[in-house]
Amino acid sequence: MSELFIGLMSGTSLDGVDAVLARFPGPQGTALEVLGHEHQPFEPALRAELLALNSPGENEAHRCALAGNGLARSYADLVQRLLQQHRLAPDAVRALGAHGQTIRHRPGEFDGCGYTLQLLNGALLAELTGIDTVCDLRARDVAAGGQGAPLVPAFHRALFGRADTQVLVLNIGGISNISVLEREGQSLGYDCGPGNCLMDFWVQRHRGQAYDADGAWAASGQVLPDLLQRLLDEPFFARPAPRSTGRDLFNPDWLAARLDAAVQARPEHVQATLLELTAQSIADCLRPDAEAGAELLVCGGGALNGRLMQRLQALLPQQDVLSSAARGLPPMQVEAAAFAWLAQRFVQRLPGNLPAVTGAAGPRVLGALHPA
Repeated sequence: MSELFIGLMSGTSLDGVDAVLARFPGPQGTALEVLGHEHQPFEPALRAELLALNSPGENEAHRCALAGNGLARSYADLVQRLLQQHRLAPDAVRALGAHGQTIRHRPGEFDGCGYTLQLLNGALLAELTGIDTVCDLRARDVAAGGQGAPLVPAFHRALFGRADTQVLVLNIGGISNISVLEREGQSLGYDCGPGNCLMDFWVQRHRGQAYDADGAWAASGQVLPDLLQRLLDEPFFARPAPRSTGRDLFNPDWLAARLDAAVQARPEHVQATLLELTAQSIADCLRPDAEAGAELLVCGGGALNGRLMQRLQALLPQQDVLSSAARGLPPMQVEAAAFAWLAQRFVQRLPGNLPAVTGAAGPRVLGALHPA
């Protein structure tokens, strides 16, 4: 019997919250039907606070708690819109899976375990929605020795995997990550590096825009080879999988430390170079694993950046670079749908991670439950 689940996602791009209402009619979630999708940008004050909390600051515990409350309210608003749109009562939804907002991601560091921290008051979200809430979905994988990321390859396997050919699924949010789905059933996955986060910072700083629409500003500039090489010299890019990253590394301070020699460069040239960094770091990851003729399905906000998609196709001529919409799921719905899927896995007490991807000691049921 099929059941309804809601998935809620706010990623490192900090562009807002996506919510989907999903039905999984197949056994163990091997099929997916998205019934509804809602997006809501963050209120400016909440976005600014979430961005600020990515760096150490004064009175963090208090500020984190209030930001987690604010995020729960934003999530709950979208849930209510989905319920009203489909004339559903809360008890028609089996559970919701909520990602929360990552402000620190340091797996394996400091004490051998490290941590990953996603802000969200799950109890408040359950209280506001009247729906069982599954959150804190990365921590168990980290506790088992994993990176806690990426989690989406297991969902990509269930949704896009094929028995006759390799499929590559690339999510470009604030950070870019790849899933390599082999025809035999094995899967690889890892973070490639910055996705939109540095480009978004730069265009906001110089043009007051939240993002570079279609990559048009980047396309007006020229790539600066010396700067690009300094950016690509970052040791993260040479690390083997499993690996994950976030704004802890790829942030304005990281960029500023490498911009000294390019301080006189025109801003659009820097933007072009940042787009090329995203494209080349992805292509460098894929070349060793991608088979000739394999489809590369792109999701996340980066799939809407026409210039970035052009550069990916040019750098990966043996792949057919497509939006995930070509295979039935629009790019801005994929990650939210993944967290609906993870909520379903939690309810069924089925593992949500792939140890070969995250490096965890074994399969684990992911999440913590706040009953309605």
